[in-house]
Amino acid sequence: MRAAFLAGVVAGYGVAVPVGAIAILIAGLTARTSLRVGAGAALGVATADGLYAAVAVTGGAALAGVIAPVAAPMRWIAATVLIALAGQTAFAAIRRYRRPARAAAGTGMTTPIRAYGGILALTLLNPMTVVYFGALVLARQASGDLPPAAAAAFVVGAFLASASWQLLIAAGGSMVGRVLTGRRGRLLTALTSAVLIMALAAHTVTS
Repeated sequence: MRAAFLAGVVAGYGVAVPVGAIAILIAGLTARTSLRVGAGAALGVATADGLYAAVAVTGGAALAGVIAPVAAPMRWIAATVLIALAGQTAFAAIRRYRRPARAAAGTGMTTPIRAYGGILALTLLNPMTVVYFGALVLARQASGDLPPAAAAAFVVGAFLASASWQLLIAAGGSMVGRVLTGRRGRLLTALTSAVLIMALAAHTVTS
């Protein structure tokens, strides 16, 4: 069981550490709002990774094979959501800069619960996470399913690893937010985040 837990930790870091659109979104969101909101978003990612780890250990290879043919349209859906978030982030930042008293906070993810739900939904649109966990489980055990205790340990390890990394990203975003506390600084943070999210949306559909 300890080996399965450690394997889950490695798997969780393996899928979480590469900096992609979600990581940039969490950092930018935290910088524009608060660490509590960023932590909610971070736990949304970790929950998605934990769910996919659970799916992988219970269905692994078969589910990876089912997801692979529809990976392209799901990437387009994810890219569309990212573009919408980028546009909304940029628009709200400009409005907040011009009219700070009347502006909304940005993407609509203004509370920890909203950030958790929004980022969870966005992360679940990533089909490659299912394929990643499915392939990893296949590599570890070519025949049969993991015993229930080992499967649970694997899922917990993946969740904790993902959560720790995403929370670290949120903490980094919070520190950036403390430095860039002025109106211009927050405008720059939001617009930079929007541009990067747009670029990563394009990368999502071309990779």
